[in-house]
Amino acid sequence: LTCVSPLAVGQCGNQVGCRFWDLALREHAAVNQKGIYDEALSSFFRNIDTRSGDDGPDIYKRKICYLKARALLIDMEEGVVNEILQGPLRDVFDSKQLITDVSGSGNNWAVGHKLYGCQYRENIVEKLRKTAEHCDCLQCFFIIHSMGGGTGSGLGTFVLNLLEDEFPEVYRFVTAVYPSGEDDVITSPYNSVLAMKELNEHADCVLPIENESLFDIVNKIHQLINSGKLGSTVKQNSLVTSSASSAKTVQEKPFDAMNNIVANLLLNLTSSARFEGSLNMDLNEISMNLVPFPRLHYLVSSLTPLYTLADVNVPSRRLDQMFSDAFSRDHQLIQADPKHSLYLACALLVRGNVQVSDLRRNIERLKPSLHFISWNQEGWKTGLCSVPPVGHSHSLLALANNTCVKPTFIELKDRFMKLYKKKAHLHHYLHIDGMEQSCFSEAVSSLSDLIEEYNELDATKGGPRTDPSRLKIAV
Repeated sequence: LTCVSPLAVGQCGNQVGCRFWDLALREHAAVNQKGIYDEALSSFFRNIDTRSGDDGPDIYKRKICYLKARALLIDMEEGVVNEILQGPLRDVFDSKQLITDVSGSGNNWAVGHKLYGCQYRENIVEKLRKTAEHCDCLQCFFIIHSMGGGTGSGLGTFVLNLLEDEFPEVYRFVTAVYPSGEDDVITSPYNSVLAMKELNEHADCVLPIENESLFDIVNKIHQLINSGKLGSTVKQNSLVTSSASSAKTVQEKPFDAMNNIVANLLLNLTSSARFEGSLNMDLNEISMNLVPFPRLHYLVSSLTPLYTLADVNVPSRRLDQMFSDAFSRDHQLIQADPKHSLYLACALLVRGNVQVSDLRRNIERLKPSLHFISWNQEGWKTGLCSVPPVGHSHSLLALANNTCVKPTFIELKDRFMKLYKKKAHLHHYLHIDGMEQSCFSEAVSSLSDLIEEYNELDATKGGPRTDPSRLKIAV
C-alpha cells in the first residue's frame, strides 16, 4: 500500500491541515458507502482495531473500525492543536502524533529552527519513524507550513532538514504560505527569507501560496454572493463553508475560507494517491516531471472551479472553460503572470469523468498562447482521477513551473533588505544559541542566486539558448 505522510507545522499549517483532513474524510465518505477500509483510505488513514490494537496489513479490506490520519501535528503553541482535539476531528489523531509546547516561537525563525529544533529533534525523529513504519511503501512526506511566523518557518524547515537526513530517498513536498506585504508580523520578511534558504536546499518541490491571493479570492466569492448574481445560498460542501454542519459566511472567519482554498488545492493534489483513475499521477511524478533544475522547484498553482463553489445554482462550467480558467490569474493561488513568462513545464490534474482526448484538445488549444522553454515544448504532464470533489462534476488543478514566481521573490528580498539595512530587530535573533549574523547574509545571498537563475532563463525567452547548467551525470 502506497502511503503519503502529511506533516503540519505551526498555527497556519495545522489550521490548513485540519481543513484538509475534514474535507478528505468527507470525500471518502461520499465514495465509500459500505464502510470498508479500502486502498483509497489506506493511503492517508490507518484502520485501528481497538480490540486487538492491530492495524497490520490483514485489517485491509475489513470493516472500518477507527480511522487514524497518517499525520504528524507540530506546534509550539497549544491553541490550534487543542482546538482540533476538542473538535469533530478529535478521534482522527492520537496523542502519539502530536508535538506541542506552550510558549510559541514569538514570530522568530531562530527560536523555531535553532531552539525548538534542538530541543525536539529526537522526539520528532521518533514520531517520524513510527509514522513511516506504518507504511508499506512511503511515497513522500508532505509538509504544510507558513513562512512569516516563527514555528512554521523555523521549525517547519528544521523538520524538512531532518527528513532529508533520516529518509534521504523519500521525496519532500512542501506547501508554504507566504505573508502579504501588509502582514502584521513585523519580522515576517526575516523569517521568510531565512526559511527560503532551507526550501532552496532541502525541498524537492514547493507550492508557494500567497495570503494576498487567497484574500482576493475570498473577497470575490463574498462579492458574488452579496451582489445577488449567485443568490445567497452558500453550498454546504463549498470552499466557503467552515464545517460540515453549518455554512458560515466568509465575513465571520476569513481565515477559515482562505484555509479551505488551500485544503482544496491539497485535495486535488493528492486525489491520485487516494482514488483510482485512468491516468493517475502521484506526487513524486510531479517533482520528477516538473523540476528540470534542482533549485527551481517552485510551482504556481491554480484551481478551478473556484467561484462556482459559492453557490448551488450555478451550472458547472463547460469543460473547455474550466481549462481556460486554470490559466487565468483569477484562479491562481499566487500573484503572478505565467502567460507572459517562461514555462519550464506544466501539469494538469483533472478530476471527474474526463477523457484523455479532452485533455489533449485543450492542451493543443492553449499551447499557442503559452511560452515554453525551447527544449521542453512538449513539457506537459497530465493526471486523470475518476472521483470528482464532493458536489462537483469536475475540477482541475494546474501546476506550472514558470519564471513568473520571480517577482514574488524579488519583493520578498526588498522587504527583507529594508529591515536588514537598519539592522532592525536583529538582536531578537542573535541572542539565540547557534544564530549568527552570517545566517542572514547567507539567506539573502541564496535568495539572490535563485532570482538570478530565473533571470538567466527569462533572458532566453525568444532569444538564443543559454540555459543554466543542468544536472551532470557521471559516467
